Amino acid sequence: MAGLIVRRLAQLPLILLVVYTIAFTLAWLVPGNPLENPEGRRPSDEVMQAMLEQYRLDSYWGFYWDYLGKATSASWAFGDHDRPFDLGPSLKHENWTVNEILAAGLPVSISLGLTAMLVACVIGLTAGVIGAVRPGSLADLATLLVALVGISLPTFVIGTVLLVVFSVQMKIFPVGGWGGFSHLVLPAITLSLPFAAYIARLTRFGMIEQLEEDYVRTARAKGLPEYKVVLKHALKNAFLPVLSYLGPAAAIALTGSFVVEKVFAVPGIGTHFVDAVLSKDLTLIMGVVLTYATMLIIFNLVVDVMYRWVDPRISLG
Repeated sequence: MAGLIVRRLAQLPLILLVVYTIAFTLAWLVPGNPLENPEGRRPSDEVMQAMLEQYRLDSYWGFYWDYLGKATSASWAFGDHDRPFDLGPSLKHENWTVNEILAAGLPVSISLGLTAMLVACVIGLTAGVIGAVRPGSLADLATLLVALVGISLPTFVIGTVLLVVFSVQMKIFPVGGWGGFSHLVLPAITLSLPFAAYIARLTRFGMIEQLEEDYVRTARAKGLPEYKVVLKHALKNAFLPVLSYLGPAAAIALTGSFVVEKVFAVPGIGTHFVDAVLSKDLTLIMGVVLTYATMLIIFNLVVDVMYRWVDPRISLG
């Protein structure tokens, strides 16, 4: 177990370097100048050139190595910079650094993502178990229909419908923004439905397979109550495919959904990332990408460790 964690953490810098290189190259090739302000006066050529040199935007390799050194604390370690893990100033948000933007947006996205994954697990596991226990029944067909709708419908359609029904017409929840628990309900439900649909399908198929195994028939022959057979024995083994899916799903949910955050005006890092791409804010783009990649790698590691905890027979080597 310890060897797995050490190996994965040792691979983390190399993976992040590859992600950084690919993302930075794609962002650099996007046409446009992040220092231009279409709503105001354009600086003179001399001022523009000075600003490009100040932010190292006049050279691909200059910006690449300068930003990499500051983000990894290499510049700070050698005394060339005064702060470690500095993701630089935002090129579009005046007087804001990328670290400050992420510090403000990341807790919002994490709150939304954790709530959405909790809702998805409750809905998905419940629907999957009900469908597997009574295959072909009306309840099973209903869960399959819900799963199909959750997978097929885009989140912006689901979110818009929920806004119109529960915010505009019924006026139960606020239309958008971020504040109390009421602002969290509709975005969390919208974000959770696609994940809940996949969890329900994985749980249903896994449970149907496990309920036909010999150990389940043995447990029933011993006179165990049906709920113990289903929940204590079959569900534990059927949960392994779900657990494998929860790793990348949790990383996506915890970092927020671009579309959901835009629809409900949630100030998470997904919203900031969309704005950064539209304005070619290179420093903010790279800060968000590195944050996303780090969280994805860590959550996959957590899933691998939980695999061994759920079923010690699985080799992690």
